[in-house]
Amino acid sequence: YKILSNYKPPVSSRVHSDEGRLIAEYALQKRLFIPYEAVPKKVIYAFLSAEDKNFFSHPGVDAKSITRAIIKNLKNIFSEKRLEGASTITQQVAKNFLLTSEVSLKRKIKEAILAFRIERAYSKERIMELYLNQIYLGQGTYGIAAASLEYFDKAVNELSYEETALLAALPKAPSKYNPYKSVERAKLRRNLVLKNLYENSYINKKEYEDFKKKEIKTKKRKIELLEEANFYSEEVRRIVSDTYGYDELYKGGLSIRTPLNSIYQIEALRALREGLEEYDKRHGWRGVIANLDFTDWKKKIDKFSPDKSLKWEIAKVIELSKLRAKIETSNNEIGFIDFKNISWTRKNSFEELFKLNDIIYVKKIKKNKWSLKQLPKVNGAIVVMDPYTGRVLAMAGGFSFKLSEFNRATQAKRQPGSAFKPIVYAAALENGFTPSTLVLDAPFVMEQGEGLKTWKPENYGKKFYGPSTLRTGIEKSRNLMTVRVAQKVGFNEISKITNSFGIYNDVPELLSVSLGAAETTLVKLTNAYCTFVNGGKKVTPIFIDRIQDRRGKTIF
Repeated sequence: YKILSNYKPPVSSRVHSDEGRLIAEYALQKRLFIPYEAVPKKVIYAFLSAEDKNFFSHPGVDAKSITRAIIKNLKNIFSEKRLEGASTITQQVAKNFLLTSEVSLKRKIKEAILAFRIERAYSKERIMELYLNQIYLGQGTYGIAAASLEYFDKAVNELSYEETALLAALPKAPSKYNPYKSVERAKLRRNLVLKNLYENSYINKKEYEDFKKKEIKTKKRKIELLEEANFYSEEVRRIVSDTYGYDELYKGGLSIRTPLNSIYQIEALRALREGLEEYDKRHGWRGVIANLDFTDWKKKIDKFSPDKSLKWEIAKVIELSKLRAKIETSNNEIGFIDFKNISWTRKNSFEELFKLNDIIYVKKIKKNKWSLKQLPKVNGAIVVMDPYTGRVLAMAGGFSFKLSEFNRATQAKRQPGSAFKPIVYAAALENGFTPSTLVLDAPFVMEQGEGLKTWKPENYGKKFYGPSTLRTGIEKSRNLMTVRVAQKVGFNEISKITNSFGIYNDVPELLSVSLGAAETTLVKLTNAYCTFVNGGKKVTPIFIDRIQDRRGKTIF
């Protein structure tokens, strides 16, 4: 029983955006912790009336209740009814935390001994806090705070008396008295709790009469997580799990505040997707998802269902003409795709493009009008960062988190190419060059070693421009000038600046690195560019602003 002094029930951890919007929840059990001081009196009265009215006066076991239960059970044996227990709240804590649920005299004796010991070791308030946060109340919820949201979409302190009575009615048999499954049974049991509240003088006769007439009004909780932020929240999950461990993340009830701005996040993902789709369309149409010619086709398309945040539908081609296709979506909507919408496919008619019963992706333009979609083969990433603080305001690691959880912003190493050139020019400016220093823009040939071809970099237009200023070199992104600058500045100086910018740890000693041939991540490169914007101050990418534990104490 001593483990109860340090016991912390598994509580959901929640991740919020900068403006307080919920973007992710991590939990093994749906539970929100609520300390005893924050529990409204009416909730305590309801549970005392339903489960153990003498809780604050008995020593852990209630002799009166046991005597009453023995007499009742003798009658139940003869009438073959289910036997009743006489468990106090303390005994229920002992059973839930320390014992199994087997129905036996041996367990009951163990339960009673533990109940006496728990009462000697802990205050009544601590025992009640453990009980109210641990009990299972149906619908996958544990504890009163989670159940209050699940059944009424309210915080505990907003509950009315009849609603608290319904919650107090649930521990006896959560599935039997579940108001979503059986309103009548739930109402009978709730009214019994209200009667006990009246008999125990917590409510008066008029209140009792009013409350029991009220219908049960449930309101299912809708958690609207920000689907567009899945890559971001997964990065946060990885960081917290690596730093604090799996148990702390999934059971610790952490409140994690991030710098994410939900408007920026939605717009950043939209912009990334738009760019990827445009690029993909320039490479033409790759064909339909499938061809399903049976009537129950909607049951066979689960594996094709697109990412919710795309707002795409799956549709079936049901009629074809040269300039129009009639479709039926998986939501039973009928609509049309017009010819101007398929110009990018490079087909001359819909008859060339589709066959009847083809399954395709579509997106609604307006009533009855839909556009044809295809999942891009190309992928990409986007990072939006505050250059003065390093706070990451938005990030998407790919076209769709559902298709691939691999984060191309933080995990993929790619060649930065010409985006690396400013680093070379920064090293030059730090080593005696000025914007007006002349650099030769002419052919460059370098031996790579015995048996290897010579290395001959070229400018984009394959032209040479002769002596040009350093400023022109960076403005026009001239490859040959950059290589000559790198050669003059020296590898050590470039290496020093890439290390201080945090782009690379170890750079190969090759001149091609000056043209961005060595690989790095998008987050590191974006972070390096922040240093240019803010006057040379080094910042670090920040994905988490603050972490609080279950009692609100800031731990990070």
